[in-house]
Amino acid sequence: MSNQQSTTPASNPVIALVSEGQSIWFDYITRDLMRSGELKRMIDVDGIRGMTSNPSIFQKALAAGSSYDEQLRALAEHGGTADKIFEGLAVKDIQDACDAFRPLYDRLNGADGYVSIEVSPDVAHDSKATLSQAVHLWQTVNRPNVMIKVPGTEEGAVVVKALLQQGINVNITLLFSLESHERVMWCYIEALEARVAAGQPVDRIASVASFFISRVDVLVDKLLNEKIAAATDPAQKTHLQSLRGKAGIANAKLAYDRFREIFDGPRFTALKAHGAHVQRPLWASTGTKNPAYSDVLYVEELVGPDTVNTVPQPTLLAFLDHGKVRGSLVENIAEAKQVAADLAAAGIDFKSVTQQLEDEGIDIFTASYKDLIAGVSKKTAEVHPA
Repeated sequence: MSNQQSTTPASNPVIALVSEGQSIWFDYITRDLMRSGELKRMIDVDGIRGMTSNPSIFQKALAAGSSYDEQLRALAEHGGTADKIFEGLAVKDIQDACDAFRPLYDRLNGADGYVSIEVSPDVAHDSKATLSQAVHLWQTVNRPNVMIKVPGTEEGAVVVKALLQQGINVNITLLFSLESHERVMWCYIEALEARVAAGQPVDRIASVASFFISRVDVLVDKLLNEKIAAATDPAQKTHLQSLRGKAGIANAKLAYDRFREIFDGPRFTALKAHGAHVQRPLWASTGTKNPAYSDVLYVEELVGPDTVNTVPQPTLLAFLDHGKVRGSLVENIAEAKQVAADLAAAGIDFKSVTQQLEDEGIDIFTASYKDLIAGVSKKTAEVHPA
C-alpha cells in the first residue's frame, strides 16, 4: 500500500474506533501487499481487523504486475481453464491473508480477523449453484477465519441459512434495503437456533451483513436533481436540495436501529447463552463518490458498537489522516426517519431505488467477473504460450 500515513496509536482514529465497538476492514487485496509485509504492518500498526475482496479487486490486482505470473504459469501447465486458474490464484491470496489475520482471530476468540472471498456473481439467482460453490470455496480455502460472500438476493437468503447451519462463515453482500437486511438477520438467528437444537456449537460461527451506502446517495441524488430541475417553487427546491447526500446514512441508521432491536431481543439473548456472536452490520461502498461531500463522510457518520466498515485504500488514507471518531450511529434516529418520510413525500420510491441498486450491483460484479476471466486468459497466453 503506497503513500501510507504514519500515525501513532494514540492519534490513530482507526484504533480509536475499536473503543466504539467498530472494526475497519480493508476493501482491497494484492499478493504484493502480503509479500512485502505491508499487510502485517497495517494489522499491527494501523489497526486493520479484516479484509474483503470481489472480482473488481482481483481484476486490478492481476493487472498490476508480475506477482501472479509464476503460479499462473504452473496452473496453466496443468491445463486449467481460465476460471479454475483464477480460483487457484484467488484462493492462494485469501489463504495468505487469512494466515496474516490468524493471530488477531485467535487472540479475539473468533470475534474478528476475517477475510472474505465471493462466489461467482453470475450465480446470484441460482440457489443450488451458489450453495455448491460456497461450500467448495470454504473447503478449498480451509481456514477458520474465511468468510464466503453470498449476494443478499431472495435466492441468496436460502443459501445463507444453509451455509450457517453447516457452520460456514458468511458475508451477505449487496444489501440495500431494510427488508433485505432484516431477512438475513432472521436467517442467521434461525440457523443458529437449528444448530443449538441439534447440539452443535455456535460460538465460532461468524457472519456480517454488508449494507451498501454511497451507491444509495448516487442514485437518490440523481433522482432529487431531476425533481429540483423540474420544481418551480423556490421553497420546494430548497427542501429537495437539503435532502441530497442524506439517504445513504439515514438508511444505514434505520438498519442499525432495527439490528439493535433484533439482537437485543429474546431469541438472540437465548443464543448468547451458547456463546453466539451477533451478525454485525458491515457498511460497504463507503468510499465517497461525490467530491462535494467529505472524503470520510461514510466512516465518520456510521460509527457504533458491533459494526464493521470496509474501506477502499483512498478512504483509509483519508481517515487515518483526518478522521474524527464519535458514536454517530445512534444520533438523530428521528431525523433519519424524517429523511425517509421526506423522500417518500417527494415521490422517491425507496423500494424501487434499492431493488434497482441490487440488480445493478449484481450486473456490475458479473461484468467485472467476465472481464476478470478474460484478463486471466490473456495473461495466461502471455506467460504460458500454447
